[in-house]
Amino acid sequence: MGETVEPVAQDAPQPTFADFGVHPDIVASLADGGIIHPFPIQAMTLPVALGGHDIIGQAKTGTGKTLGFGVPILDGIDTETDDTRPQALAVAPTRELAVQVASDLEKAGKRRGIKVLTVYGGRAYEPQIEALREGVHVVVGTPGRLIDLAQQKHLDLSAARTVVLDEADEMLDLGFLPDVEKIMAMTPAGRHTMLFSATMPGAIVALARRYMNQPTHIRAMTEDGEDRQTVKAIEQFVYRAHAMDKVEMLARVLQAKDRGLTIIFSRTKRTAAKVADELTDRGFAAASIHGDLGQGAREQALRAFRNGKVDVLVATDVAARGIDVSNVTHVVNYQCPDDEKTYVHRIGRTGRAGNTGVAVTLVDWDDMTKWSVINRQLDLGIPEPVETYSSSPNLYEDLDIPQGAKGRLPRAQRTREGLSAEVLEDLGETGKSGGRRPQGGRDGGRGRDGGRGEGGRGDGGRGRGSREGGERREGASASGEGAPRRNRNRRRTRGGQDGQTSTGSAPAQG
Repeated sequence: MGETVEPVAQDAPQPTFADFGVHPDIVASLADGGIIHPFPIQAMTLPVALGGHDIIGQAKTGTGKTLGFGVPILDGIDTETDDTRPQALAVAPTRELAVQVASDLEKAGKRRGIKVLTVYGGRAYEPQIEALREGVHVVVGTPGRLIDLAQQKHLDLSAARTVVLDEADEMLDLGFLPDVEKIMAMTPAGRHTMLFSATMPGAIVALARRYMNQPTHIRAMTEDGEDRQTVKAIEQFVYRAHAMDKVEMLARVLQAKDRGLTIIFSRTKRTAAKVADELTDRGFAAASIHGDLGQGAREQALRAFRNGKVDVLVATDVAARGIDVSNVTHVVNYQCPDDEKTYVHRIGRTGRAGNTGVAVTLVDWDDMTKWSVINRQLDLGIPEPVETYSSSPNLYEDLDIPQGAKGRLPRAQRTREGLSAEVLEDLGETGKSGGRRPQGGRDGGRGRDGGRGEGGRGDGGRGRGSREGGERREGASASGEGAPRRNRNRRRTRGGQDGQTSTGSAPAQG
């Protein structure tokens, strides 16, 4: 597959972006954001990518890989040409990751005047089409919407000299690989290709062999392929908890000393919405993000979280893919993850980019078997989590919770503006099946994301037998809870004669 670049020595002098010959305007834009020295993955990637060589980068989110491929993309843009076709393309598996990548590129390319367009499902087509018509330099998007726009002849990728596939293994997991191959076929044969993936399953290796030319393999991982450093940077606490006591425990955990932004993970959409509502009622600035939210409400919650208007985000695994928010100090697994991969992915939202973090996992009695497997696979040394309640002294001691803390946040500490302080944009959302009611019945939006139930993929609603289908099913019980009830048209008969059609349970007219 090509040569391999291993991590640089830790004691080497710390280089700057300018040392790699990056365009001065890009260096200045990065400096405007306080970014002077590249992270290790960036220092390894830049000299290879700037030389025009194809790259396979093996790194997880939180390592800084976005600028590793973003700076070379921006450096190669011709801002003087009259050609309005995109010169570079970045493909991401989820809406949230696409937005994050585009945001980083916009900041780094600001002084050069580089136009970056983000395209993904859940937003209206018209603004994206208009932007493409006027001309953009870089397109960042999710597979479904990219294909839709290309098939409608609005997106022309024939001039895309650089193509990046970000988090390729996640695209594989979500069933996007056929779409990725269609997109690659739309780009020039002599393109510069960069592929980033945390793991390298056979299908990703085959994709690389098919579409890349003697790629250089860059690893920012440990030798066994697992990013153990992320786990080592996180202090982990695991408690066996009773389901009826979990919210009370959570309310006290959220009062731990020096707690900053916090992400709480649940397995189901209903649980995410319910926990966020209960925390809000207890005085915490909380919001949820899950597949039943419209795109506008999802982006509202993420903006409020990034801007510090809310400091607690309750998310499902699927909706949280690609969320990269700095300064997350705590992660709480409200429901035990299904496997060790999900556990590492969840707790990896904290302890990022050299920081440390705290991860708390609440394990129900029914989930002890799952936890045993996770503990064994990751060698965590916590085979039997201690039985813990909201009033247990060990909870207070472990997490440095003030002794007087109860299940409600004192009014004096309710200093954040809350979700309602963040604007809920009207995105002209596609695929909606009805109106949305606000998160917590007040603000935000917990309406269904439409009959196509995208669940955070941003693929324009392209149905697949992926793990997202499971997330959608989890949101409603067998009795239909969690989904809006429809009125049914019924034809009633009276004395053997056809009656008048009625709606719902309204009585037939005589």
